[in-house]
Amino acid sequence: MTADTSIYPVVWQPGADLLAQSNLAAFLKSIGISNVGPVGYQKLLSLAQEDPTFYWDHLVKYLGIRFFRPYDQVLDTRGGNEWARWCVGAQTNSVLNALDRHQDSPTLAKDAIVWYSEKGERVTWDYGRLTRHVSQFAQGMRARGIGRGDVVGIYMPMLPEAISAMLAVNKIGAIFLPLFSGFGAQAVVDRLRDAGACAIVTADGTWRRGKHHGLKATVDEAIGSLDALRHVIVVRNSECDVQWNPKTDCWIDDLIHGHPDASATEVMDAEDPMMIMYTSGTTGKPKGTVHSHVGLVTKVVSDMVLFADLKTSDRFLWISDLGWFVGPLLTFSATFVGATIVIAEGAHDFPSDDRYWGIIERERISYLGISPSLIRGFMMASTCHLDQYDVGSLRVIFSSGEPWTYDAWMWTFHNLGKSRLPIINYSGGTEIGGGIVTGTVIHPMKPCAFSAPVPGVGADISDESGASIPRPGSGELVMRQPSVGLTRGLWNDNARYLESYWGQIHGVWVQGDRATVDMDGYWYITGRSDDTLKIAGKRTGPSEIEGLVLGSGLAGEAAAIGIPDDVKGESVGLFVTLMPGVRPDDATRWKITTAVTQGLGSAFSPKIIYFVDELPKTRNMKIMRRLIRSVYLGSKPGDLSSLVNPESLDTIRKIVIQD
Repeated sequence: MTADTSIYPVVWQPGADLLAQSNLAAFLKSIGISNVGPVGYQKLLSLAQEDPTFYWDHLVKYLGIRFFRPYDQVLDTRGGNEWARWCVGAQTNSVLNALDRHQDSPTLAKDAIVWYSEKGERVTWDYGRLTRHVSQFAQGMRARGIGRGDVVGIYMPMLPEAISAMLAVNKIGAIFLPLFSGFGAQAVVDRLRDAGACAIVTADGTWRRGKHHGLKATVDEAIGSLDALRHVIVVRNSECDVQWNPKTDCWIDDLIHGHPDASATEVMDAEDPMMIMYTSGTTGKPKGTVHSHVGLVTKVVSDMVLFADLKTSDRFLWISDLGWFVGPLLTFSATFVGATIVIAEGAHDFPSDDRYWGIIERERISYLGISPSLIRGFMMASTCHLDQYDVGSLRVIFSSGEPWTYDAWMWTFHNLGKSRLPIINYSGGTEIGGGIVTGTVIHPMKPCAFSAPVPGVGADISDESGASIPRPGSGELVMRQPSVGLTRGLWNDNARYLESYWGQIHGVWVQGDRATVDMDGYWYITGRSDDTLKIAGKRTGPSEIEGLVLGSGLAGEAAAIGIPDDVKGESVGLFVTLMPGVRPDDATRWKITTAVTQGLGSAFSPKIIYFVDELPKTRNMKIMRRLIRSVYLGSKPGDLSSLVNPESLDTIRKIVIQD
């Protein structure tokens, strides 16, 4: 396989019925565009760029975003793109849109959440139960003095109560702060302290791969360093023994007991913050992105419903962690349309390799969220068992988190999608509150590609000076227009916000990703800009090199990093996990080297190739190349709090030292 994405063929075409029944087709018609295919989508992109006020006003009204008070102006950019204000003068609440819209409707009887424990227990909450729990939860917090403007951490595994917590916190006008359930005490302390959180919602413990993890114990370790934290609300989940401080601690059952099934939703200004979510920086402390009531809901609903075709009838499974952006994206898009959220505590392949497929079959999952790394894990497994399960209920596969490799995309398309399903590739991030580029069900699909930019964000590919790069071409992914979901600065650190995202090119958002547009107009993300290699003067994304390594059939996963070279300036370094049965010897190194040089040329011949058991990853399965590079160079790695397997860095360090 060559690394030249421009030669990838179109492998999927939308049928006439899918085009006609898509949410996007209906939206195009509503805005006066009769062509419901790619030509019509291009007209939509042009309209959104030429008249953003008209576009966003129409979008908000078409989606049916609800307000206690309507807006006077949909978009105000007098303060610059950096400080765009949305739905000026309006009052709303995320819960008004996510739950209150279903009041007295048949949706209350529908499944809202289906939950699986790692041990196989199944629990279902319908929308009526979720609404009642959120109302009682909200009143319980009000009774303890938690309210408007307060920050509440949510340090929870994949449980129904975690979804209820997000909604309940917003219902009282407070701000929720999602925390990855794998964080240790220091990572929890850093985020709660920076945000000034007064409360945290957690569980006694959780199970992962058969091992118990005490979340309440981690909170107990952290709380001594947090003067502002006055309330610890605990969900019974693992039935483990916990230390108890009656001054701060409260079981959630006691918190909600005796409160009414209905309670008022706080009236908030549209731009009031509803969520602080921290992202891990390459250097320095994590950055607290700030998302508003109108911004987050409008962005995730428009992205998921219009462009990714999420429907009311869908049963949406995504095995991830609610502490990452998947949590609010899943929660607010699915509840808005009245779809069913299917979540599972623990790992996707425990207690058996086929757990994932069993849930898809039993629950008749129609909408599946995945990451490319997850798929590569299935490909590496000696027992996958997919052919033993009926996954015919699937209609859309939704992918995010990192760039695809060709082999993983095609495996998914043929084996999981049965060569008939669209793979909606989606990329943006926490700071965006959603996507910049996306797939759609109205576009033909190429492996690994994004169909087009999301309208209204001014997505472009730029050189370092800010000039647009002609198509086809590669460069920095930027946004030349503000997006409704964009972070409203960084919590208590707006100088860093301007420096991090707006400082490189005046008035232009620089995403920090390298992107390519091919001759047919398809977009590709090739990796993070700070992961980009510059070999003999040529900038190359690590995914190009990694794709060639994986295409050899020898490797299950690979991480390409740039290492210093006296002649080239930088050479390729590879850290590789091998497929079962492949020997970690010089013959394998030679075959991998040949795969890379045949695809990219001799200048890209790897200087070093190390074989490792695992690569450092986040719970969302992103491979952390910058950490591998820092270990190789012996420099400080920066923030490690998002890693699910920090021990992998120690192993890599030992291998490098011994070499």
